[in-house]
Amino acid sequence: MSEKYARIAGTLSLEPPVEDKPTGSSFLDAWYKKERDLRFALAGLRALKMKKDVKNIPSVSDGEVVQAARTATGMDSPLSAEQFLNEYRLQVLDKISPLDYFTADAVFSYGLRLMLTERMRKFNRDEGLASYHKIYDDILGENK
Repeated sequence: MSEKYARIAGTLSLEPPVEDKPTGSSFLDAWYKKERDLRFALAGLRALKMKKDVKNIPSVSDGEVVQAARTATGMDSPLSAEQFLNEYRLQVLDKISPLDYFTADAVFSYGLRLMLTERMRKFNRDEGLASYHKIYDDILGENK
């Protein structure tokens, strides 16, 4: 792998930069655009649900992304929503990943898959429920 691509690989993230700027990889640019749009769509829908101002959130025109965000925000369980979004993200990677496995973009795709898998392994129902109750109790001032 060239120095340029090794440098890019070192900056891989599941969180795209807020501003759209070229990474040096057309694959990563496409991934970050989809992920950025998904995050903006989720933020917009959540803001609307809470009757908050959405004018500072960029609008998203990608219908597939908006539908995925709507599906996730409509779920009763935050864990189910995260699992759904993870599956959606993996499907996006399947669609945009290069067919040639011996390219830097294929390495980037594999790295993102590993990061998504690692992120989902951190989700634990019991720990999440305990954390939710602690935060909820702190908000209500019911510290035990």
